[in-house]
Amino acid sequence: MPGLAFIPPGSPPDRFPDPGEALSDPPGLLAAGGDLSPERLLAAYRRGIFPWYQAGQPVLWWSPDPRAVLEPARFHLSRRLRRELRQRDWTVTADRGFAEVLAGCTEGRPDTWLTAEMRAAYLRLHGLGHAHSVEIRSGGRLIGGLYGLSLGAVFFAESMFSRQASASKAALFALCRLSRGLGIELLDCQLPNPHLLRLGVSCEPRSAFLGRLAQLVGRPPQDRWPPGPFAVSSLLPD
Repeated sequence: MPGLAFIPPGSPPDRFPDPGEALSDPPGLLAAGGDLSPERLLAAYRRGIFPWYQAGQPVLWWSPDPRAVLEPARFHLSRRLRRELRQRDWTVTADRGFAEVLAGCTEGRPDTWLTAEMRAAYLRLHGLGHAHSVEIRSGGRLIGGLYGLSLGAVFFAESMFSRQASASKAALFALCRLSRGLGIELLDCQLPNPHLLRLGVSCEPRSAFLGRLAQLVGRPPQDRWPPGPFAVSSLLPD
């Protein structure tokens, strides 16, 4: 791939090209190589860069333009979803099933980018207090959830899943409602898709995203996420 930067083994964890140097084809691809050490991953996310690759490939680093983002207050709670969440007896927990959520995000995806190596990397970050999960449960059984990294006032959403209709929507809704108490002002959703756009996600130029990111990642972190359980319906606005 001509023009693609290579990160040599053993290089400093913060050795990344400027995101503005990312390729236009494939769009957003910035570099290859390096590793998934906690230090390198944290340095990458702070710069608006994330890993995304499949088994058999080197680690690939991306910084797409435009960037999909969600301000928690802009989550679109449709009347149909509000009615569903009010009628369900679902509960929400946080950080009580991180490994289960990781496993759930691979279900039905035989060619998933969430390889064993990637799952191990995010489990390490979870153990260090940087990666978090939101779980949706019905009768104690996990039916959906999401996970990502929390740095300063930004949550970098990585993936979500559902075993029942609307469970992943409920997880994103719960995260947005809990964000104020956690000091989270921006969710990075990386790449847009029709499902996310219907939930209030918008796209902004990479340069604008990186400007906001530089201001927000340095905010004091919230040390402890509320474990719950809470009734999902209790988070609905009046």
